[in-house]
Amino acid sequence: MPRPSLDDLATFCAVAEARSFTKAAAQSGVSPSALSHAIRGLEARLGVRLLTRTTRSVALTEAGERLLATVGPRVAEIEAEVEALGALRHRPSGTIRITTSGHAAESRLWPALAPLLPRYPELKVEISVNAGFIDIVKERFDAGVRLGETIAKDMVAVRIGPDMRMAAVAAPAYFAARPPPRTPQDLAAHNCINLRFPTHGGLYAWEFEKDGRALSVRVEGQVVVNEIALAVRAAMDGAGIAYLPDDYVQAALRTGVLTRVLEDWCPPFPGYHLYYPSRRQQSPAMALLVEALRFRGR
Repeated sequence: MPRPSLDDLATFCAVAEARSFTKAAAQSGVSPSALSHAIRGLEARLGVRLLTRTTRSVALTEAGERLLATVGPRVAEIEAEVEALGALRHRPSGTIRITTSGHAAESRLWPALAPLLPRYPELKVEISVNAGFIDIVKERFDAGVRLGETIAKDMVAVRIGPDMRMAAVAAPAYFAARPPPRTPQDLAAHNCINLRFPTHGGLYAWEFEKDGRALSVRVEGQVVVNEIALAVRAAMDGAGIAYLPDDYVQAALRTGVLTRVLEDWCPPFPGYHLYYPSRRQQSPAMALLVEALRFRGR
């Protein structure tokens, strides 16, 4: 015997509860004749009559009473659950995976997420801190956070922070024994703290610019690190000059623990951006995150 569909059972329940094809049709938005045709098809598949029809009324047969009593509540539960699932399309929920640097996570991501998450208990966020560049599509991340100038052109990029600057810094004690550099070329005479990027293993070339003139300088020194926090600590301990995003060293500069040099060679550059594939349909959860992180100026 062919199985009746959920639509057929729902149609039967609507007519049986209304005791009228006309009323059921008005509630469901279809014609009485369409409902009548559907009921006849259901009765033919089941091999029993479910409704007794007259010109003035609709009554349930014994089989109809039994089917309504057993199937009616279940159909209502299924319809309610389907409706609830549909509501998820409009309510932020699910898990969003983001890859980011440690500094961006601490300075941009978490300050935006901390007040957001309590308001949306069905939203989950997984933050993966990685200093290297990740293929977010291949690694199944929903989004990433990186500096604006490093984001691939085929990604949607949303600014989530102000412009940034680099800062060449060292402890005052370091400059007590030698004059500070006045041009990037002067760095050849200094002990510099190198940073090795995990993406390709090479040492970071210090990039400067002034009056439209760009310079890329390879520096030498006793210390090489692959973590910015350690470079800050080494500079504070007098190990040499470090070249870092100024957000990392603002507190030390304010207190005089570090001194800045070559400031006129360090113009602003695009700060942190959230990026994600342009072809991906944006979920309510992702849309919420984008708006929460979007930079709107000071």
